[in-house]
Amino acid sequence: MKRMYQQLIHDSLEQFGKMAFICGPRQVGKTTLAKTFFKGRDGYLYLNWDNLDDRKKILEGPAAIVKGLSLERVFRVKPLLVLDEIHKYNEWKSLVKGLYDTYGDELQIIVTGSARLNVYSREGDSMMGRYFQYRIHPLSVGELLSSELDSALLKGPRELDDDKIDQLLKLGGYPEPFLHNDSAFSHQWHSLRHQQMMNQDLRDISEVRMISRIEVLSEFIKEQAGQLFNFSNTARKLRVSDASIRHWIDVLEELYYCFRIQPWSKNVERSLMKNPKFYLWDWSRIKDSGARLENLVASHLLKACHFWTDRGLGVFKLHFVRDKDKHEVDFLLSKDQEPWILVEVKRSQKKPLSRSLLRFKEQLNPKYAFQVAYDMPYVDVDFRDLKKPKIIPVSTFLSQLP
Repeated sequence: MKRMYQQLIHDSLEQFGKMAFICGPRQVGKTTLAKTFFKGRDGYLYLNWDNLDDRKKILEGPAAIVKGLSLERVFRVKPLLVLDEIHKYNEWKSLVKGLYDTYGDELQIIVTGSARLNVYSREGDSMMGRYFQYRIHPLSVGELLSSELDSALLKGPRELDDDKIDQLLKLGGYPEPFLHNDSAFSHQWHSLRHQQMMNQDLRDISEVRMISRIEVLSEFIKEQAGQLFNFSNTARKLRVSDASIRHWIDVLEELYYCFRIQPWSKNVERSLMKNPKFYLWDWSRIKDSGARLENLVASHLLKACHFWTDRGLGVFKLHFVRDKDKHEVDFLLSKDQEPWILVEVKRSQKKPLSRSLLRFKEQLNPKYAFQVAYDMPYVDVDFRDLKKPKIIPVSTFLSQLP
């Protein structure tokens, strides 16, 4: 299936002459997406660090790599080099920088990674100006409705069958299990993927020795998805230091197991000092139906933030809102450091409009404020036209996001 990222990556390669760095969770579709750009080309080369023969060629250096592209020939379209899972090579940044600086005028380069492509060092970003980064997410309601780019940030409401939304909530948004639409297949697929992450990916990117305790920590995070996370309490339960818990969570975030959101504050340092919340990239692993629904919405909002930011439309971030009196709203999406969309999530439309939502709407003055309900049938109303906080269907709200 066509992904909504294709046009962005095409523009990065063709229009801007940049390398495209494609990062995202294991099996989210990065390799399939990268290979779509082989179509219509006479010259292309795919190298995967996990393949031993490819690894040998990579280790021989830039000249050996491009030898297979026959750059002495004239091509109708520039040859394309795809380096898959290259982040597992310790010297990957030097390699890619050398390839681009030497051959960037003659070929196009896509780099993919199922761990965060950390291009920063103490000296800064050594590849500044050479690449654009695109963060690939699981499928969403908006992407199932349309993979075409839209100039507007928010789209008009569009209806997706309720069965598809139920399927997305139950099976998750990873393409293979979603498209198979089979519970037994999905359970096996997600279990195997999690085992590979814990047993293989952890060892590939980290020198962490206590793999079994990190697995226990991953279960803690899953059970507490959407709740305030206390690092010290978790450290005591696992009988390790607070610093170890923080380091292990950094590793799990790097592998796209989970993501954190911080409480909203104009003061960034103050926000970082407070307890965050964690959500899973694979929300299908969460057993509690209410927590899974909240995670689904969180994932959709994070995908929108990353997509808009990666397009260069502004700086978008996801937060939650909580004050000293424990009034709380699930999500606040900020645009260029200003409150923009306030969202409270409920399973039932019978729940009254949240008083905290009304309180924070008045205090923070975001442009939009809604309470979204899962059991409320789709309504063909554009939430951009609503001037006051309202209860709206989850299906309507999510359809207007990427």
